[in-house]
Amino acid sequence: MAGWRVGFVLGNPALIYNLKRLKSYLDYGTFTPIQVASIIALESDYSIVEEARDIYGERLEILVEGLNKAGWEVQKPKATMFLWAKIPEDFQHLGSIEFSKLLLTEANVAVAPGIGFGEHGEGYVRFAVVENTKRIRQAVRNIKRFFKKYRQQVAVK
Repeated sequence: MAGWRVGFVLGNPALIYNLKRLKSYLDYGTFTPIQVASIIALESDYSIVEEARDIYGERLEILVEGLNKAGWEVQKPKATMFLWAKIPEDFQHLGSIEFSKLLLTEANVAVAPGIGFGEHGEGYVRFAVVENTKRIRQAVRNIKRFFKKYRQQVAVK
């Protein structure tokens, strides 16, 4: 349920009161199935969290290792399902939107342009490791093939 977030806040009663009033103008609460899923998650065995962590960790390992082998230097994040990657030097002039479009059209890989997350995201793209390992390996192969083709074309010029 990426994007369907649930949270809570504790703190100064006056601030909480004002936050509650503000929230009541912005939305009407959390969708009931999300509330139920949250209760189940909080009351369940922690092993599901460990399993999810291991799945995302493996996917990130494959993505990071593959990108590094393709010549795109990235570092594995410590705890997330996302990889923020600085746009490779020879593509930085494009910016995050154009580079993202290029990856989509030339490598069939979708990434989020960093600028979509604010001005400090420019120069980066964000990968989400929501696909299985087979698809991640395919994406890495596509990127590697695209980089090789692009760099050969530049060398010829």
